[in-house]
Amino acid sequence: MANFENDAQELLKLIGGSENINAVTHCATRMRFALVNPEQADVEKIEKLASVKGTFTQAGQFQVIVGNQVSELYKEFEKASGIHGGSKEDVKHAAESNQAWWQKAMTFLAEIFAPIIPAIIVGGLILGFRNILEGIGFEALGQQVIEGVKQFTPSGEPIYNRIVDVSQFWSGVNSFLWLPAEAIFHFLPVGITWAVTRKMGTTQILGIVLGITLVSGQLLNAYAAPDAIAAGEVPFWDFGFFKLNMIGYQAQVLPAMFAGLVLSYLEIYWRKVIPEYLSMILVPFLSLLPAVILAHTILGPVGWWIGNLISSVVLAGLTGPLSWLFGAIFGALYSPLVITGLHHMSNAIDAQLIADSATHTTGLWPMIALSNIAQGSAVLAVWWMTRKDEEESQITVPSAISAYLGVTEPAMFGVNLKYMYPFVAAMIGSSVAGLIATTTGVQSNAIGVGGLPGFLVIHTDSMIMFFICMLVALIVPFIMTILFKKIGFMVGSELKFDIPFFNK
Repeated sequence: MANFENDAQELLKLIGGSENINAVTHCATRMRFALVNPEQADVEKIEKLASVKGTFTQAGQFQVIVGNQVSELYKEFEKASGIHGGSKEDVKHAAESNQAWWQKAMTFLAEIFAPIIPAIIVGGLILGFRNILEGIGFEALGQQVIEGVKQFTPSGEPIYNRIVDVSQFWSGVNSFLWLPAEAIFHFLPVGITWAVTRKMGTTQILGIVLGITLVSGQLLNAYAAPDAIAAGEVPFWDFGFFKLNMIGYQAQVLPAMFAGLVLSYLEIYWRKVIPEYLSMILVPFLSLLPAVILAHTILGPVGWWIGNLISSVVLAGLTGPLSWLFGAIFGALYSPLVITGLHHMSNAIDAQLIADSATHTTGLWPMIALSNIAQGSAVLAVWWMTRKDEEESQITVPSAISAYLGVTEPAMFGVNLKYMYPFVAAMIGSSVAGLIATTTGVQSNAIGVGGLPGFLVIHTDSMIMFFICMLVALIVPFIMTILFKKIGFMVGSELKFDIPFFNK
């Protein structure tokens, strides 16, 4: 107890004294402070205390990692400071005063995604494993043969068997795992509309129903929409004097978020103006039906328009005279595109490039694989800096693995966007790798598995330069993330991801 008493008194001194504390509480392993002036905290000396395993700042909260005995240190700290702790909500609200307006806006978005992060992490690991089973050809498994004919790429290279081609068991496992993966990612709009209503304090079941209307089996799947639009085969509702396309929004973020916000604001409005004795009948009807109509007439089509616009810009940039500059820009901005769900349009561009180019290759997909690696490396750096924090490792370790296997949503939503500076570091690393890739003309034979296994579909002439780009994507984000932390760049700009599953 004496050690905790001494450390508590020293911690109080190093943190700036009682007058520098707005609120304080603790969770399972950390003490959480909302400080008047965070710069007064002597981080280096605090981390040298015997009871302290590390520190970090998140959403304006200065957090001191102690471990399972945090409650003992906390009791001694209360005695030393004369401050009796509040709840997590008290600290959270007090810490908001340290946030800029843009941080508050980003925090609002973060709190929409926070409840679905555990599902995204699970889905990312599943998709990464499925990528290995069905997306990678191994030379040791032999060349692929269909109806007695050996298979080759358009450039003449042999196509090797995948694990699912030679093992019925793993083929069955791969097929079965698509069940939870589809539920998580294809039906992501359901989770988003639910999360929006949860955040806004409105009726959550209406958000779920709204989300289902965006991914209903009656609608054309979003992944098949580009080809159907090009072929003029999009199904539609015929109202006589006008027609409405029946397009789904599987895995789309913006249409779901916009629709959820419209639904919530409609419900809030109607509850104010409709008498209470009629609210049970009229409020859900007047909120849900207009939201569904707007989602399919305005919000969804606007999302598609933005996606098509981005596709046109990407195609022009990649094939134009300034492709090297485009590589740097696309490398930096691909991850933000993933956040919006508009990155799915890149598959159509890759397919067009493969079909049209003389070598039947694409220079876009390698940059996507490099962006995956960069996000994983930024997470790895966060893990390195917080490796003594068991709670944090529950998120960082699986998120890094998932990103390195080509699925970055867990890394971005679970770690990098939460702290912000790792996300910026990943963008920088991806930008440098993209610049090198386009300058040296790195090409891939097909759309393959992202992340570290991405080299398996790279054209042989580009293999050496792609490995160099991979090293850049591995090293630069890792170093930049640690450097940003040490110099304090964007440290304190963190977003509050309140995930009960992790933040106990």
